[in-house]
Amino acid sequence: MSDPVIAQTSPYRVDLEEGEKYAYCTCGLSDKQPFCNGAHKEAGEFKPNVFIAEKTETVGLCGCKRTGNEPRCDGTHKSL
Repeated sequence: MSDPVIAQTSPYRVDLEEGEKYAYCTCGLSDKQPFCNGAHKEAGEFKPNVFIAEKTETVGLCGCKRTGNEPRCDGTHKSL
């Protein structure tokens, strides 16, 4: 499996709404970061991480695509 593209080396701060469905980009190619726009289809092996927000909150979603806590940022970008 190839590595995803690093979209940015910091988290994306986003407002999530409880009960809403989101598709987090895992390939790094989407022009709608941090969300999927279907660009992974050209990248081959990647699929979006689809999740439903458990509560309304502002979160940091991973921009480097290397987190161990996908889709949330875990600070991995600091070591890139």
